[in-house]
Amino acid sequence: MNALITGAGGFIGSRLAARLLERGDAVRGLFMHGEDTRGLEEKGLEMVRGDVTEPSTLEGIERGIDTVFHLAARVADWGPVEAYRDVSVCGTANLLERSAGKVERFVYMSSIAYFGTTRHCAGFTEDTAPVLTGLPYNDAKIEAEALVRGYTFGTDTSYTIIRPTNVFGPGSIWVRDIIEAFGRGPLPLCDGGRHSASLVYVENLVDGILLAADSPRARDRVYILRDDYRVTWREYLSALGAMVGKKPGPSMPTWLLFYLGWLVEAIYAPFYPARPPLTRHAVSIMGHDFDADTTRAREELGWSTRIPYDEAMESVARYVRETFGDI
Repeated sequence: MNALITGAGGFIGSRLAARLLERGDAVRGLFMHGEDTRGLEEKGLEMVRGDVTEPSTLEGIERGIDTVFHLAARVADWGPVEAYRDVSVCGTANLLERSAGKVERFVYMSSIAYFGTTRHCAGFTEDTAPVLTGLPYNDAKIEAEALVRGYTFGTDTSYTIIRPTNVFGPGSIWVRDIIEAFGRGPLPLCDGGRHSASLVYVENLVDGILLAADSPRARDRVYILRDDYRVTWREYLSALGAMVGKKPGPSMPTWLLFYLGWLVEAIYAPFYPARPPLTRHAVSIMGHDFDADTTRAREELGWSTRIPYDEAMESVARYVRETFGDI
């Protein structure tokens, strides 16, 4: 395989690049200016500096490539609508302009947020219709998926769309940001933390991405990827908190926390550039179940949870000790 990875310096992209290089594939990685290549050049990666939001930096990036892995995205629960659309919508269109009809496969990293995070998604399948929620990350994923289907339609390029649930592992926002939040004070639990955290460990996710990219059956298909255990937010936050000697905070109803998130965002937006201490997006994720159906990935790709939760959390604990020490 001759692969191009956008977002190659990110949490998922760097691991995908390393795995492709380990198995002998040629990898070209798109890195933003000043972004750390994480030692991947030494392993044989071809590094390109550019930005999917700047078409001029993508000139010729598709040459010699048969498979594009488009992972570049704004991964945050706070920011202006334009910031999400610039990367996830306009950036996707820019990359498709360069590659649609010129590469064999376009693998797009979407999200379970495609379905909308303001409702329970347990049991949803790949064919369940999305809903616009007004939350920019979610709505941008819906637009981007439509672009992937539209640009590749009638061309020699097939698409594969991956919709992972909440991706965790060393360096994940679902680890790093939570540990940092513990350092600022107790984290409230939505509805007592009873909802499923709907996790997928990053190495298990990369397994699924590679299986899909390699499989002819995955042409023009969508796959939900979620590990096959159920861990609640109370269990997950308690485990992370224990790594730094902290405990989750009190329980509050999701509807109330969502309203408070809206209020805090409204106060913060005009005056502060930093992320607010509470956001609607974070509340909506922790206040709903996203245990969507992974039957298609298991039956068509042979995908499974290779690394179990306990083993995954051991790697997380090592990362937390090395990165944060005692906060």
